[in-house]
Amino acid sequence: MTGQQSTGAAASPPARGLHRLVVLAVCLVWPLIWVGGLVTTYDAGMAVPDWPGTYGYNLFLYPYKTWLLGPFDLFIEHGHRLLGAVVGIVAIAIVVVAYLRDPRRWVFFLSLGLLAAVIFQGCLGGMRVVLGDRTLAMVHGCVGPAFFALCAVTAVVTSRMWWREPSEDDAKARPIGYPLVGLIASLLAISYLQLVPGAQIRHVQPTTPPSQFTMTVAQHVMTALLLWVLSLLASWRLWRCGDLTLSRPGLVLVGLVTLQTVWGVATWVVNYGWPGFVGQVPSSSGYLIQAKGFVDSIIVTAHVAVGSLILAVSTMLVARILRVRGRRRQAQGVHDDVLATSNESLSPSAALSH
Repeated sequence: MTGQQSTGAAASPPARGLHRLVVLAVCLVWPLIWVGGLVTTYDAGMAVPDWPGTYGYNLFLYPYKTWLLGPFDLFIEHGHRLLGAVVGIVAIAIVVVAYLRDPRRWVFFLSLGLLAAVIFQGCLGGMRVVLGDRTLAMVHGCVGPAFFALCAVTAVVTSRMWWREPSEDDAKARPIGYPLVGLIASLLAISYLQLVPGAQIRHVQPTTPPSQFTMTVAQHVMTALLLWVLSLLASWRLWRCGDLTLSRPGLVLVGLVTLQTVWGVATWVVNYGWPGFVGQVPSSSGYLIQAKGFVDSIIVTAHVAVGSLILAVSTMLVARILRVRGRRRQAQGVHDDVLATSNESLSPSAALSH
């Protein structure tokens, strides 16, 4: 009984507070992406013309009544900056706790990367304001989801699941081969490549020719379809692994990609109207596009936010499957060594030597 507990029990992480801080960062970054999406949807990126302050005030000392009761553009832009600053403070706390409490030095360097990423993202947003450059706004929109994915990886490697010791169930489980790992990795790559043309569409330059815009939209749609097919295949393969830490996120990923597809169609309708092939529907002729309508803005921003969530879940799956694969290989290696030792002890030559 003692031996089974030592091989199958979950080892307690040395710093549970570190994992809680990273989870807090994850829970803050997704709303930050939401608010950032609203900033772009409402063209509020230049509502505050200076940086890093707000109209000459320190970021945290700006009069709250002016912020809360002022124009909506100012409300979401200043709120975006405040929430980003809070994420930066949490990232600093993660670095400190990782240095003091986690014995793995590579986790400390990962936390440093997390802090460097949030600083870089903040500087990108500030330079976009100072220079008034839409290209920087597009890059800012691409780095945000990547930072969210980095937070997801850090949450996985600091979780209790990462510390669980190999068990007999791992030794008996089906091995995870490179094809499945490659499938999940390709899912991660496609989920990010699908975001890049989306950012180009949202921050389209005034000088962009219509043919290039059409090509970007076609690339965005084709990668979305490929992502949906890969998520279905990955979910089926993960279900066969027999590990709920892999199969459940796989099902969640299929649901998110399906929801993202629905949001994508709705985003096209609220931005550009009904497609031509539904022009014969009587109700479609009376549809009116409303610039900066509240419901329309929520739909467009939800499409952006769910795309970032898909990337984060895909990244989490890559980290988890690599960990489960390593744990199973370790357990199966120990199991094979035990079998080999027992076979040697039962062999005729071993019996004669005794």
